[in-house]
Amino acid sequence: MKWRGRKASGNVEDRRGSGGGGKLVAGGGIGGLLIVLIVAFLGGDPGAVLDGLGSGGTQTNEPYVETEQEAELSDFVAVVLADTETVWTQVFEEEGMEYVEPTLVLFDGSVNSACGTAGAAVGPFYCPGDQKLYIDLSFYEELQNQFQAPGDFAMAYVIAHEVGHHVQNLLGVMKEVQPLRNQLSEEEYNKLQVKLELQADYYAGVWAHHAQGMDLLEEGDLDEALTAASAVGDDTIQKRSRGYVVPESFTHGTSEQRKTWFYKGFKAGNLEAGDTFNAKGL
Repeated sequence: MKWRGRKASGNVEDRRGSGGGGKLVAGGGIGGLLIVLIVAFLGGDPGAVLDGLGSGGTQTNEPYVETEQEAELSDFVAVVLADTETVWTQVFEEEGMEYVEPTLVLFDGSVNSACGTAGAAVGPFYCPGDQKLYIDLSFYEELQNQFQAPGDFAMAYVIAHEVGHHVQNLLGVMKEVQPLRNQLSEEEYNKLQVKLELQADYYAGVWAHHAQGMDLLEEGDLDEALTAASAVGDDTIQKRSRGYVVPESFTHGTSEQRKTWFYKGFKAGNLEAGDTFNAKGL
C-alpha cells in the first residue's frame, strides 16, 4: 500500500505505557487470543466478554519506549485511518448523511474502554459506547506469524473492518442487533453476530474499492486482505484451536464467507449491496 509520506489522521489517541489496570481478559499471546477471538475478534461485541472474564492482570507505570518497527506501524495506522475518514465522509455525503470520525486508540498490554477493560489477547476491537477503535500494535506480528497473513494491507483490512463497525454504529445497525442478545437463544444470536461481522467485512471492502480508485493499492494488496479475511474465519480459528468446528457457535463467519463479503464490498464500493441481514444463505 502506498502510505509513506501521506496525510495521517489526527484522531489517534496513544495510551501506550499507561497500563489499563482493572479487570483484564485472561490469557496472552496466541493461546489467549484464540480463546477470546471466537467471541470478540475484530470488533464484535467485546463488552460481554471483557467484563465477564477473570481478573488478575497487572498494571505498569513504567514509561513506554517505542521501537522503530512500532513507530512505523503507528504512522501506518494513522495514515490508513485518515484514508477511511476521506472515503466514508464522501460515501456518507453521497447518501445525504454526515460521517462522524472515530478515534483510534493505541495501547499495549491492556486498556480501559466504555465496553470494559481489555487485554491485548482480545485483538483489535471497536467499542460503540465511546466510538473508538482499540489496537495493540503487537497484533501485527500475530497476524503475520500466527495467522500467516503478512503484508501491510492485511493490517489495513483489520483497521478497515473495525471502522466498518463504526459505520454500522452510525447507521444504527448495532443498536438494532445488540438488544436482541437477551431475547434470542445463543445460537440464534450468534447467527445475527455473523451477519454483523460479515457486513463489517463488506464495508472494509468498500473502503478498499475507493482506496484503489485513489491509486493507493499496490500489486498483491488485495490478495493480502483476502488472506487475512480467510485467516480469521471461525472455522479456521476453531480448527487451529480445538481441531474441529462447531458451526452453531460461529460469531464471525467462515473463512469463505469473510473473503466473499469483503470482495463484494470491493467490487460494489457502495452501502446498498451490503445488506447481509437479508442475504440468502446467511
